[in-house]
Amino acid sequence: MRINGARAVLESLKKEGVDLVFGYPGGVVLKLYDEVYKMNFPNILTGHEQGAVHAADGYARATGKVGVVFATSGPGAANLITGIATANMDSIPLVCITGQVANPAIGKDSFQEVDVCGITTPITKHNYLVKDVHDLPRVIKEAFFIARTGRPGPVSIDVAADVFNTEFDFEYPEKVNLRGYTGENPCDPAEIDEVVKAIENCERPLIFCGGGVNLSDTSDELRQILNRLGCPSTSTLPGLGCIDADTEGFLGFAGMHGSYGANMAIQSCDLLICVGMRFSDRVTGRVAEFAPNAKIVHFEIDPAEINKNVAADYKVLGDLRLSLPILREKLNSSATNFAEKFSSWKNEAVAKGEEHPFAWTEDGENIKPGALISKISDLCDDNTIAVTDVGQHQMWAAQFFKAHKPRQFLTSGGLGTMGFGLPAAMGAKLACPEKNVVLFTGDGSIMMNIQELATLADNNIDVKVVIVHNFILGMVGQWQRLFYNRHYSASELKYKRDFVKIAQAMGIRGYRLTKPEELQTELPEILFSKGAAVIDVYVPEEENVIPMVPGGKRLDQMVLGN
Repeated sequence: MRINGARAVLESLKKEGVDLVFGYPGGVVLKLYDEVYKMNFPNILTGHEQGAVHAADGYARATGKVGVVFATSGPGAANLITGIATANMDSIPLVCITGQVANPAIGKDSFQEVDVCGITTPITKHNYLVKDVHDLPRVIKEAFFIARTGRPGPVSIDVAADVFNTEFDFEYPEKVNLRGYTGENPCDPAEIDEVVKAIENCERPLIFCGGGVNLSDTSDELRQILNRLGCPSTSTLPGLGCIDADTEGFLGFAGMHGSYGANMAIQSCDLLICVGMRFSDRVTGRVAEFAPNAKIVHFEIDPAEINKNVAADYKVLGDLRLSLPILREKLNSSATNFAEKFSSWKNEAVAKGEEHPFAWTEDGENIKPGALISKISDLCDDNTIAVTDVGQHQMWAAQFFKAHKPRQFLTSGGLGTMGFGLPAAMGAKLACPEKNVVLFTGDGSIMMNIQELATLADNNIDVKVVIVHNFILGMVGQWQRLFYNRHYSASELKYKRDFVKIAQAMGIRGYRLTKPEELQTELPEILFSKGAAVIDVYVPEEENVIPMVPGGKRLDQMVLGN
């Protein structure tokens, strides 16, 4: 088939099973978008390139498929950077296809030229500059293979403008041949044997579930292992949902704003079984005193993560899809009655958590964030996808929204990107149209990509946008309140913007809730009405996210009260 490079891009995407792209056109990708028009290729025009890449990210998080985004050269490509970095930190598979100036103009500071490969090298799993149309099918095949295999991640493909226009004989390769990279990550059963012995010999094990369980779709295997052991469990922020929130012994998520029960269990367990996590500083607190009484087991696909932040006493390197089934079978073959052996420890861990549960104090006059999110959690079914932006509302959502299934709680964990939530929720809804999608955002975060409200309206994308509105950059304000003598420097948001009117101007419905009783009388009907809506909810400005582990402190040195 003799076609031009632009058509070859779309034919290649079809071969990879891509059913939707997000993007924004511009000069050097006009030929690509002309082929989008001719082929009627499904494309969502966002209001900003950053919205497009976060939407592709949300699509990927909700499905496990590779998200795809298009952007033009120069500022278009540069506007993707924050979203690419967000995906890279959380190991989300993306393929970002950008236009570059034509071959003769490369390297001459031409109009709308930036070095995309140079900029994206630190924040992608791999990147390409395609200057010859004959390389295009191979590069796209490799990009998808790299993005989705091993530890997933974003891949950038920068394409010179004249490549889109050049005709050639298109043939899509069937196989990938990359020197030094096979995408295979086998595990060593002998390493798992050592872990089984450690479990048989310990008294106080704790399973610590990370985002890698979501990425590898191994939640079922982990739940079976947990059921066999009968020990307590916790998760990282990206790991929420992999263990059902209602599982007996699940202590909630751990870390800086994690549960008292989870953090105390980490500090007092004697075997910490870490599955698909990277020991972020937000999880460990003071690293030197993290899990001081425990031997550390680390199941991990990326050898770079082993011993990077926390030294592992037992490592199991390899794909969780291979290692967890082996662990499950070996535990099932063990003669040890684990549930009986660990029952008192589990009861102790649960009781410790009940001393300081996630909670809020009602005052009768204000809607409390915990009450709002708990009510929404109670109203939503188990198939609802919760998406968050970043800040106090993100932590309240993690504390009070019960995630029962994997890929049910989507959030920017590693980079902490304000503005992620709205486009990511949009991508999740387009990926899973049969599911309800609720976004928890703040009056700071929503402004960062608020233009995507119009994208919701223009494409009839049913997302409920819940703004936890406290008239301040909440997490910044909390730190200023606790550690900077209430010096609210550049953090208060006491402006004249009206989110209800903004929503209406963008083409969707807007509502405002200010009284606690409206959580009963107004919220349920709004939440389950058809079509996108903004729900602007006023909450107290000085409400803190508690517990909190201050920077440099141990996990058991938590601030437990306002």
